[in-house]
Amino acid sequence: MEKLRHRQQFVFSLLLWLWFPNCSAQTTAANRANLAPTPSLSPQTERLKVRLSGYPRKHNEGRIELFYKGEWGTICDDDFSIANANVLCRQLGFVSATGWTHSAKYGKGQGKIWLDNVLCNGGEKSIEFCKSRGWGNSDCTHDEDAGVVCRDERIPGFVDPNVIDAQVDENKVEEVRLRPVVVTTKKKLPITEGVVEVKRKDGWAQICDLGWTIKNTRVVCGMLGFPHERKVNKNFYKSLKKRAAEKVSSPKVTVSSGGRLSSKAKANSKSKQSGPVKRLYLERQKNNFFIHSVACTGTEVHLAACPMEFSKPNATSTCTGGMPAVVSCMPGPQFLQNSSLKKKVKISSNVRLKGGARLGEGRVEVLRDSEWGTVCDDRWNLLSASVVCRELGFGSAKEALNGARMGQGIGPIHMNEVKCLGQEKSIWNCPFKNITSEDCQHVEDAAVRCNVPYMGLESLIRITGGRTRSEGRVEVLSSDSNGTQSWGLICGENWTTREASVACRQLGLGYANQGLQETWYWDSSNVTEMVMSGVKCTGSEMALSQCQHHKTVSCQKAAAKFAAGVICSETASDLVLNASLVQQTVYIEDRPLHMLYCAAEENCLSKSAAKANWPYGHRRLLRFSSEIHNIGRADFKPKAGRHSWVWHACHGHYHSMDIFTHYDLLNANGTKVAEGHKASFCLEDTDCQEGVSKRYECANFGDQGITVGCWDQYRHDIDCQWIDITDVKPGNYIMQVVINPNHEVAESDFTNNAMKCNCKYDGHRIWFHNCHIGDALSEEAERRFEKYPGQLNNRIS
Repeated sequence: MEKLRHRQQFVFSLLLWLWFPNCSAQTTAANRANLAPTPSLSPQTERLKVRLSGYPRKHNEGRIELFYKGEWGTICDDDFSIANANVLCRQLGFVSATGWTHSAKYGKGQGKIWLDNVLCNGGEKSIEFCKSRGWGNSDCTHDEDAGVVCRDERIPGFVDPNVIDAQVDENKVEEVRLRPVVVTTKKKLPITEGVVEVKRKDGWAQICDLGWTIKNTRVVCGMLGFPHERKVNKNFYKSLKKRAAEKVSSPKVTVSSGGRLSSKAKANSKSKQSGPVKRLYLERQKNNFFIHSVACTGTEVHLAACPMEFSKPNATSTCTGGMPAVVSCMPGPQFLQNSSLKKKVKISSNVRLKGGARLGEGRVEVLRDSEWGTVCDDRWNLLSASVVCRELGFGSAKEALNGARMGQGIGPIHMNEVKCLGQEKSIWNCPFKNITSEDCQHVEDAAVRCNVPYMGLESLIRITGGRTRSEGRVEVLSSDSNGTQSWGLICGENWTTREASVACRQLGLGYANQGLQETWYWDSSNVTEMVMSGVKCTGSEMALSQCQHHKTVSCQKAAAKFAAGVICSETASDLVLNASLVQQTVYIEDRPLHMLYCAAEENCLSKSAAKANWPYGHRRLLRFSSEIHNIGRADFKPKAGRHSWVWHACHGHYHSMDIFTHYDLLNANGTKVAEGHKASFCLEDTDCQEGVSKRYECANFGDQGITVGCWDQYRHDIDCQWIDITDVKPGNYIMQVVINPNHEVAESDFTNNAMKCNCKYDGHRIWFHNCHIGDALSEEAERRFEKYPGQLNNRIS
């Protein structure tokens, strides 16, 4: 009876489907509100299969592909949402989604675009139960293929292998390397020339060079972190191969009566095979050709994305007349060991990366009309990202990131819908759209992660004793006079966040959360000798060895408990000042002394105020509002815990930082003529951008900080929100504000902490103009702005 009822239901459904063919598919973008549920698969067919595909990606992310009517196809990104991603990730066996991607981030699919304008509530058991335009009804191209990023946690008990790789056979190419043939090149990093090898389960295998093109070379160089390729002298390698084969195939030897080589013959044979000839012959013997031919277009970001023909396992000869493919690459200027070549390799001066913790990653910023701005992530993909990476001296792009994944920029957004083909020398050579105010916001800033050469820097340093792999005492590899290598400590004296940031970068552990001068509370290792002291970094170096340091170790506190330590983090805050608000709100106030007792107590007036005839007279104050935004990826919190905050009864608040901001007025030669400093009266979220909730409030001894996406505003009428200019003579000056001047709290970018304005004071009135963040303008515009370098240390030179 049960079977009969199911059969009747199926027949009824089939009749309805035949009577109203494709009724749900006849929709347009204009009437999306009338989208119907996607017709489900019939009970007679297999249930819907879903897989993640594309490259490069991790196992829990990728382009979404659906198996329908015997064919794999994709989903268009129109109207795609996190709700859709949640449904798909659960179908794939993951607990939920953490994000989704558009514009074919994981590469363009092939075949059908099965679904378009998909609208899920988020609770559906399958994507087929969500509303859409119907199976196969789409107005998209594969440039709009959608992808998902799933939370890397499987649903308990989920055993269905529904996650299918794009290539499930054993011919999947993942890891590629260059094996240097000439001994002298093996000792130098990065390796720029050698035999191309791909990793297999049983070791490394070679690629036959028959039909190998410079386009293939470009792809290999790009994925290994090199922006340019060089032609290889194939005759050199062929001659070595020929000489090695000749000298080994017919050596002049004598055989003893026992069939063994005589001692003289052994020596002769050994000498014939010595040097590069012997080495090349042995390598020739080990050749294992895995790939017979490759046909890249030159724009691919990985060799796996190129069409290739794999060698047949039982073939008697897999590379007749050929040899292993050899590649030579040109490194970017920052990786060149021969300084004389640096002039020949130029990197762009109108494109830069900001806010990244590691080398070759960051938010993309471009220079236009002497002002730096960001790029909107609409249509942002690996081709465009690779153009940026190569023009900055790196290889092809590893990831094209959207949604301000490297923090939000400030100022203008210069580009939208960038559509590079991949061969352009600069992103400025690519088609793009100009921005209108409604097009993009900084929450859509594009970013990249570029392939960079392997330099082996992480093997020269380690951290030990910490509770996690991201913290510990810093130990560096050192060599004694005999050349013996061993691990040593760094003196903690004057060790700051700048030096710690270089150590974290060298280890690949992200940003420096803290730089520690004492590490007595961590477990000690058997390494106790100080081998480095006086370390002073700018913060941009690739390794601690590139920083200044003492030639001879000099450390007053040489015990291991005073060794330098770090706490690294994947994210960091980033504070910037709203420069336009400063310019809009500036004015002068003559404030009576009897109203300034509290300010004087907190050292907010110039030194001459102590000699004034209190409570008579007044002080002339330069007042303005400041609005400090956190555009980073972590909340800004004071370094000191609340147990050490100082209560100031005069103003009725706790100070959580000794100095939070410097206010300086500088004259034409860079000397300070007036100064102000601002302890953090209270760090709190005054307001936040849409969708972000306040987390910090000073009232009632509340927690202090600035949430990502929020800002702390000090109004012009608050005590100490000024510079005392009572003693300043009329003239032209530069107003300078520096946030977090002592780098007490870690940030992803300290270069945007300073703001400067041109200032004109006639003795009665004051004008501010050209207020801007310190790194917002081109170098030429900055030189026009001031004729001296300025200062950031709040000390009179």
